[in-house]
Amino acid sequence: MQVWGIVVVTLATLMVAIVDAKIYGCCELARKLEKAGLNGFRGYTVGDSLCVAHFESGFDTSFVDHNPDGSSEYGIFQLNSALWCNNGVTPTQNLCRINCN
Repeated sequence: MQVWGIVVVTLATLMVAIVDAKIYGCCELARKLEKAGLNGFRGYTVGDSLCVAHFESGFDTSFVDHNPDGSSEYGIFQLNSALWCNNGVTPTQNLCRINCN
């Protein structure tokens, strides 16, 4: 359970508000994920996470995309407001128990 807490805190850190928006370099993000102990978490490597971040947001923590169903996706890993976070608009399961912004 402690490892899951680290993952949630790391994701929340990477989903900073637009005021603190950042576009990471690939190596910089790799070091941050590695330092957080996420290499090998649930069978996923840092390389897997970098691939997702690259194709979903271009490593941009402030990137927001809107879906036809009314939900939105936020941050470097494009967490969906209907499932992972609460944007205050979309009905959500908020599985990560965090705000989308």
